[in-house]
Amino acid sequence: METMLGGHLLHGCDYNPEQWLEYPEVFEEDLRLMKAAEINSVTLGVFSWSVLEPEEGVYDFEWLDRIIGRLWEADIQVILATPSGAMPHWLTQKYPEVMQVRADGRRNLPGKRHNFCYTSPIMREKIKELDVRLSEKFGQRDNVILWHISNELGGNFEDSACYCEQCQAAFRQWMKKRYGTLKRLNQAYWGRFWSHSYTDWEQIHSPAPHGEWTVTALEVDWRRFVTEQMSSFCLWEINAVRTYSKLPVTTNFMDFFKGLDYHRLQRILDIVSWDSYPQWHAQKDEAPVAVRASAGHHMMRAMKKQPFLLMESVPSGVNWRMFNPLKRPGMHMLSSMQAIACGSASVQYFQWRKGRGSYEKFHGAVLDHKNGSCTRTFADTARVGRRLKSLTGLVEGTVNRPRAAVIFDWENWWALETTTGPRLDIDYVSCVLAHYAPFWEMGIDVDFIGMDDCVEGYTLVAAPLNYMYKDGYADKIRRFVGEGGIYVTTYFSGMTDESDLCFIGHHPLEDVLGIIQEEIDAPGPEFENSMIFNGISYPVGNLRELIHVSGDTQVLACYTDDYVKGMPALTAHSFGRGTAYYIAAEPDRALLNALYKEAAGKAGLKNPLGIPLPYGVTVSLRTNQDGGGLIFVMNFKNEPAELCGFGQYTDGETGEIYKHQMILEPFSCRILISEETV
Repeated sequence: METMLGGHLLHGCDYNPEQWLEYPEVFEEDLRLMKAAEINSVTLGVFSWSVLEPEEGVYDFEWLDRIIGRLWEADIQVILATPSGAMPHWLTQKYPEVMQVRADGRRNLPGKRHNFCYTSPIMREKIKELDVRLSEKFGQRDNVILWHISNELGGNFEDSACYCEQCQAAFRQWMKKRYGTLKRLNQAYWGRFWSHSYTDWEQIHSPAPHGEWTVTALEVDWRRFVTEQMSSFCLWEINAVRTYSKLPVTTNFMDFFKGLDYHRLQRILDIVSWDSYPQWHAQKDEAPVAVRASAGHHMMRAMKKQPFLLMESVPSGVNWRMFNPLKRPGMHMLSSMQAIACGSASVQYFQWRKGRGSYEKFHGAVLDHKNGSCTRTFADTARVGRRLKSLTGLVEGTVNRPRAAVIFDWENWWALETTTGPRLDIDYVSCVLAHYAPFWEMGIDVDFIGMDDCVEGYTLVAAPLNYMYKDGYADKIRRFVGEGGIYVTTYFSGMTDESDLCFIGHHPLEDVLGIIQEEIDAPGPEFENSMIFNGISYPVGNLRELIHVSGDTQVLACYTDDYVKGMPALTAHSFGRGTAYYIAAEPDRALLNALYKEAAGKAGLKNPLGIPLPYGVTVSLRTNQDGGGLIFVMNFKNEPAELCGFGQYTDGETGEIYKHQMILEPFSCRILISEETV
């Protein structure tokens, strides 16, 4: 997509006017205050099915038509959603089979959201009928700019799949297509273990707490199937809205959501968007929260290597955590600028106005239940709107183009955390974020990519806990390192193929890594150990591989204690024109900082200011096709931060010139234009 839909950065919100149809004065106030807050887009219809179709086959679009028309008069654009995220009661009463069945075989009762069976022909047909009518009525309206397909597909919970008989039948067909024969399936599943060989396709059933849950490959295949089936449902809706419309489509993703493989789902979308709800002020050190938020933004941008949309955020506080602090002064602006810095073309909120009742009545919003615009939150929102409006020309045509990448792969995630051993509490996301944090602290932008993605154009690739190797992945990395790339990977990597069958004989990248894996130890916390790297001792965690080096592999650090004392714990191996690092033990943050500083230097990577950054301060770079750049300098500390030793830069907003020194206010962001090509 272009940097901005409609030629400007979007500043918008989820808007639910159907909840206020009995209060016409509310809409008039909303329209006036949206203009005051520089709101230029709203998302309509996300959960509006029961109002759009109050009875089966009876449609009421008059209220939506009127509101879209008034928004057009006010120069406010519309992102129009399909309302499949929550079903009306008439639908679930007449067709109970549209509701999901749980893994234990019980069908859900009506209510909540994300409760639909994505395989159900009835559900598909009913939502298609509504979507086609929405397309015909609104798909060519001047101020409707984007289709928002459903909402947070897969729900807010890790396991929101449907296990009904229709889904089981579809799963068996998916398995037939994937494996072709039962012989191949049994070989992939190591089926003779515990006599679990299949002799009939009808014997296949999804994993269940009261059934099969010990075949790890089955668990991974089920999750693959769920992603394929949800992608199919999403595409079904996309085709429906395109009946009378050529508008681009999106659906809102949810951070590191385990339930669906977003690398797969994004292929059918024109624009990637996501909902970001960092827990700011959970502790006084905001950097760890900023790291995760930044990682989410970078992951969304990297999927299509183009600007994404921040579809939902909150201007104040949420209502669904144990602790729900409000944003302290400055944080709403900073977190909004963080999204833009990482490649977003929007800052949008859930929601515009707090509802009067039900589950989200105390969820943060631009407008509270009372006081109108006379609130701190409204003032903060308006300031963001004014700043985004002024930034439109500055960021047009720019996007982040990192030369570093971190492998984050959903199928690897599923397989890794399904397997039994060496520990049962392996946390893939936490490990990936730990390896991303040093880049954030150095101010080096990163793409999150899957094992299927291309690695050309990167100079450094990190692959923490890369347990599963998909077909062709080892060859891809071998070429990458051989041609001069820097590769960093860890313990418990290269263990299985994509059927979760263990490799035998040797590690698939043994020649590249220059190591031989022997065993992996997972002792309790009383068995402390450490490694010494560059003369500094670093503690190691409770996953420790026993490895041997081969050939000319350089041992950078050894274990200091226990029976593994003196054995390699960190290595580097030259392969072709590149270098591969291997971390044999679970490292602490300080070791990762030191290692990635060395690896980044070897890869020729540095932040655009070219200086070390104080803790809590980071930078992000958006470049245009000519190589010129915007440097977003962000301070996530609630105290001033001083930067020294850089060259000369111009403030893109104020025109102020900075030479060699800059003081950043608490929770602030400045946008610099380099005097030289970046």
